[in-house]
Amino acid sequence: MQKMTRGFTLIELAIVLVVIGLLLGGILKGQELIESARARNLISQMDSIKAAYFTFQDKYRAVPGDYSGALARANLSGIVNDSIGGNSDGVVRDTPQARESLLAWVHLTHANLISGNYQASGSQPDPTAEWPRNPYGATLQLQYDAQFAGSAGVARLTLKTGNQVPARILAEIDRKIDDGRANSGQFRFSAYDGGGGAPSESRCYDPKNGLWRSADNEANCGAAALF
Repeated sequence: MQKMTRGFTLIELAIVLVVIGLLLGGILKGQELIESARARNLISQMDSIKAAYFTFQDKYRAVPGDYSGALARANLSGIVNDSIGGNSDGVVRDTPQARESLLAWVHLTHANLISGNYQASGSQPDPTAEWPRNPYGATLQLQYDAQFAGSAGVARLTLKTGNQVPARILAEIDRKIDDGRANSGQFRFSAYDGGGGAPSESRCYDPKNGLWRSADNEANCGAAALF
């Protein structure tokens, strides 16, 4: 006697589809929450570094990284070498004599304004030391330069987010703290390479209107917060 096979009823299929929909919705919502948390983390990280920079400037009447080695040894705990300092020209800028953009982290940590293991040997930071990284693993940078969209070659003090940040995250940050455009305001696209390859300007935002390419969501983007 041949057995009859029983398929799913419409109700059972509907239940399965509802469950799948709920699972997909939960996954997408979870991803959205993770992205928002990373955006908030990056904003908080930048705010903390800016606050540390201005506190250092107010306390020592100089800027971290550019602070002379003799003054750093005299006033900052744990600095034992007079050569661990910049050229005192008033800006954080790399020179053949010193990597001031990296010494900035050394001075800030030895002034107890940020946490971390930022060390230096002579006038150069230790390349094996820990450096500030964004939530995606790329290094941040504090430097006076023109490496940001719309600079027209005019240098400004900037805090780079580091690259490897999705365009959607940068768009969210820009909307929260600035004008929402990558080539204007105080938060702009930057091609700074904090590890893994420099971001592509055309892939991260539309130069015609300045809007971040959130829909494409290029994974390797970066920005600079202007002081």
